[in-house]
Amino acid sequence: MRTLNVNLGERSYPIFIGQDVLSQQQYILPYIKGRKVAVVTNETVAPLYLEKLKATLQGKEVTAVVLPDGERYKTWEVLQKIFDALLEDKHDRATTIIALGGGVIGDMAGFAAACYQRGVDFIQVPTTLLSQVDSSVGGKTGINHPLGKNMVGAFYQPKAVVIDTSSLVTLPERELSAGLAEVIKYGLICDEPFLVRLEESIDQLRLLDQSKLSEAIERSCAAKADVVGADERESGIRATLNLGHTFGHAIEAHQGYGSWLHGEAVAAGTAMALEMSCRLGWLSRDDQIRALRLFKRAGLPVVPPASMSPDDFMKYMAVDKKVLDGQLRLVLLKRLGEAVVTSDFPYDTLKQTLSADYQALAEQLGD
Repeated sequence: MRTLNVNLGERSYPIFIGQDVLSQQQYILPYIKGRKVAVVTNETVAPLYLEKLKATLQGKEVTAVVLPDGERYKTWEVLQKIFDALLEDKHDRATTIIALGGGVIGDMAGFAAACYQRGVDFIQVPTTLLSQVDSSVGGKTGINHPLGKNMVGAFYQPKAVVIDTSSLVTLPERELSAGLAEVIKYGLICDEPFLVRLEESIDQLRLLDQSKLSEAIERSCAAKADVVGADERESGIRATLNLGHTFGHAIEAHQGYGSWLHGEAVAAGTAMALEMSCRLGWLSRDDQIRALRLFKRAGLPVVPPASMSPDDFMKYMAVDKKVLDGQLRLVLLKRLGEAVVTSDFPYDTLKQTLSADYQALAEQLGD
């Protein structure tokens, strides 16, 4: 068992990481104050883990809210199903919402918790690697809008994050790779030694080596917990966690939510951020190739969709959450292990980045 803490004063909370944590009451029940619990999950996760969680919640009155699975369902209409279930079963302000699933479920359940009766407690039980290392920690909740990802939401912290690494055994290979995109991100933005460790262990991670997975999850969560503790509402350093996301969110919105997994879009978006960092003279081509090779070894795309033009990217990037006073801010790399948020770049460099030949670059990576 590995335990971390997100330090936010009176709103601090633990992160528990280990095998079969889901069936151990001591990591869940102490964070539930009332007798009623609403478990929000989806059609894929429910058959796998809902009954196991219900057994852990023995003695509580449990409402199960099973939503359709997929990024395209992260909408107002589907969010309403959570409120319908809470009201029909007469949940009050003492209820606790538990998010059992990946990032979509965590974001929607957290947003519902922030809104229901102006705020009820919630617990994150992430079941995908991406949600375990990223979206379950930090209190970002929300839904998508056709013009932009996560544009409607709230900062709302959970009472606890319970990460059962055993759940990754049922994760499809593509979803596992998508989660590795966020793991690699931490090495790129703030922990170059971790990047070296990932280069050494990426094949074992893809084979679900539990020891390597626990280590990678702990190191990723520790990095995010430190950043969130220093900048909860993304007014400064927390924005560096969005490396590749401005380009990646544009890919997701243009291609249709769910067509590209979030981690896949982040990987291709990070390839674009690396390219721009090189064009600004900050990052060497050797380091760019090194990072791209790791993404490729993780089973991730490093080439943005051929169907997207520079104008397509700019349309969606113009409504990115990092736009401030009309200025687009990007997360770029000064070097491997050091990210910066900046709007101080020539527009021509951005245009060149959006028009770069990423396919030719990918061909340099080898097998």
